[in-house]
Amino acid sequence: QVQLVESGGDLVQPGGSLRLSCAASGFTFRAFTMSWYRQAPGKERELVATISSGLGTTNYADSVKGRFTISRDNAKNTVYLQMDSLKLEDTAVYYCNGQVRSMGINYWGQGTQVTVSS
Repeated sequence: QVQLVESGGDLVQPGGSLRLSCAASGFTFRAFTMSWYRQAPGKERELVATISSGLGTTNYADSVKGRFTISRDNAKNTVYLQMDSLKLEDTAVYYCNGQVRSMGINYWGQGTQVTVSS
């Protein structure tokens, strides 16, 4: 059974930090491109960061470049999102995604809430 289980969401003040984790099971994690998406109330889901299989190449949305860092630990089947210098506009539900585009495989987690508020 495929599972992506996010954790680490919380209420944090502006300028603070959080680390999200996504534990994967039921598929060959190291072969998948892993991503974090987010969806704020009333907005569409948007891609935040991606890390490839193999070389672990990373890409980020312009809105989070220099503040967020995506990483993966293939031995633990886990992908992380380190979020620093958080802003009010980072408030959203954050979703973990695993994908093998060439095979049309796309898995989603259930999401974890991040709220940035003073």
